[in-house]
Amino acid sequence: MRIMVPESRELDLFAAMLEAEGATALRCPLVKILPLHDTAEPDAWIDSAIRGEFDELILLTGEGLRHLLTISGARRDSFTAALKRMRLTVRGPKPTRALREIGLSPDVTAPIPTSEGVLETFAGADLSGRRIGAQLYPGGGAEKMVSALHRQGAKVFPVTPYRYASETEMAQVADFIHELAAGRITMVAFTASLQIERLMWVAKEAGLEAQLKLGLSRTPIASVGPVMQKALQKYGYEAAVQPENSYHLKPLVRAIARWRQSAP
Repeated sequence: MRIMVPESRELDLFAAMLEAEGATALRCPLVKILPLHDTAEPDAWIDSAIRGEFDELILLTGEGLRHLLTISGARRDSFTAALKRMRLTVRGPKPTRALREIGLSPDVTAPIPTSEGVLETFAGADLSGRRIGAQLYPGGGAEKMVSALHRQGAKVFPVTPYRYASETEMAQVADFIHELAAGRITMVAFTASLQIERLMWVAKEAGLEAQLKLGLSRTPIASVGPVMQKALQKYGYEAAVQPENSYHLKPLVRAIARWRQSAP
């Protein structure tokens, strides 16, 4: 199998797992996470956290916490101590893992790993005057969550401690789209909703929307879980492969292997 694997933080791990099963992982550079050019905003946010100005903290991504810890520098121990004092709400398993790396655990985990799922944990609560630090991700996708918390009376202090590369390696992505359209890729494996969004954006910028539509319509798609499936459906696609109940990389690889065995 020649499996197109869009770039993610766990790309090397995912690619190695697929290759251990005999596949060829084709790495597509769609999403690049980079440090901020200017850290003044997260620096001030970290100082506020250390001074005890937040009652609780929402962590949407593990990458976000790791970047905050890096930015904190010599204040790292003080920042970690501040985190221990706060009620910690996480979106899903990735920020949970990042917390465990510094010896902490979340107090609340969203039932669905989305910003909407995080909001569910605050449903019906009177947040009047509650001071909530919120670690967001680039792109404005969590703005609805912040606005909803404000409407419930909370004072929200958002921070976005990293950025996405403003340009993808367009030529390489275009080559992948042509390969998809030609039927030379066995499967596309998506592990984050941003990947399909960026792929659509690159196709539009490169004038390859028709080729991408053809390629994705003829190529089986693997999805890591329901959130990814929902993102695919937004663009009119359905995953042929998805883990049954545990939505992580290893179950996804197993699901792909089972699909391969049953494919004609």
